[in-house]
Amino acid sequence: MTTLRALVALLLCLTAVGCGDDNPFPEGSTMARIRDRGVLLVGTKFDQPMFGYKEPSSGRIIGFDTEMARMVAKDLTGSERNIRFIETVSRERENFLTQEFVDLVIATYSITEPRSRLVGFTIPYYYAGQDILVRSDDDSINGVADLKDKTVCTAKGSTSIDRIGKQVPSAELVTVDAYSICIPALMTGQVDALSTDDTILLGLLDQHPDTLRLVGRPFAREPYGMGVRKQDTAFRDYLNGLITRSLRDGEWDRAFKATIGVTGVAPDRSRPALPEQDPAAR
Repeated sequence: MTTLRALVALLLCLTAVGCGDDNPFPEGSTMARIRDRGVLLVGTKFDQPMFGYKEPSSGRIIGFDTEMARMVAKDLTGSERNIRFIETVSRERENFLTQEFVDLVIATYSITEPRSRLVGFTIPYYYAGQDILVRSDDDSINGVADLKDKTVCTAKGSTSIDRIGKQVPSAELVTVDAYSICIPALMTGQVDALSTDDTILLGLLDQHPDTLRLVGRPFAREPYGMGVRKQDTAFRDYLNGLITRSLRDGEWDRAFKATIGVTGVAPDRSRPALPEQDPAAR
């Protein structure tokens, strides 16, 4: 009888019933700590419509990045509500991770070699293209070459700075803490253009459709990744699995349609290929 009871207890434990531990993640892992804490801490932006935006009326944080974050929270804690968003600007993303203010950063975070020396990146969950936003009555700028001798606003710590500097050395760069700061400067003529990822610009354009114009000629491709602490390969691998699953089961498409998709932009260029479909992975 004792042997039978022991066998039953073992079977219950193996089926995750009666083991006394409802945390399926390895002890000491980031996933286990988040599950035990019951709240996911995510660094994101609060001023980028379509990706990370804090609604003035409700205080709710909305956008594609935040939908991806809620997917992670739901998988780790059982509910997408178990999440705390912490505002981070471009130049502080690495600090937020290394100083452990957040568990991960999902904030239009382009994967680059210099950044990869400081933090760990997942596989891309989104692809953007760098574009240009100008005043609607300005027909002098219709491509990156037209930025010659122009004043261009962009954010500190962004990849846009280096790209504009290399492609149009004569452009005068004005760098600020957040892209939203560029908008009044652009509208009043203090700068000639704002250049960054097209998806960020689409969100800003949506707020000022009558006074601003998107050039619509992307000149670079930006892979967005979720940022984690450099040595946390287990958490990175877990998130890679979630991203892959979201591309397979339609979760990625639902998040896109509810956010960026409302602008009428098709997901074809932005949607990553599944890992086994990516020629670079072969």
